[in-house]
Amino acid sequence: MPKIVDLDEKVDIKTQLEENVRVVILVNKFVVKPTDRVQFLKVFEKTTKFMKTQPGLSQPNFIKALLEAIHSLSMLFANLQNFKKTFDNSEFQASMGELPSDTLMSHHLFKTVVMSYICVY
Repeated sequence: MPKIVDLDEKVDIKTQLEENVRVVILVNKFVVKPTDRVQFLKVFEKTTKFMKTQPGLSQPNFIKALLEAIHSLSMLFANLQNFKKTFDNSEFQASMGELPSDTLMSHHLFKTVVMSYICVY
């Protein structure tokens, strides 16, 4: 199981789950030791394939920092209820336990900001 630290130390994920928002974006930051990268990517691929079968998920994006051991994932969910169901699913929880124990994971939920001609949701 990775070490989990909230991206915003003032607001934990459980508090965020109490909000009433329509579209929600999960952002995860992973710091992975180079020696754990292969295992991390295998587990991550398996977990993401599972998540893509869940209702309300669209647009998963996975990126890696240049020359660093930092990976980031963002996923757009149609609503908070879909995210909660996925997050609470036993298969998802079990897959998190397969991540390398030295992995540092930080997560936060975001909502979109509508700006003319830039962001339209």
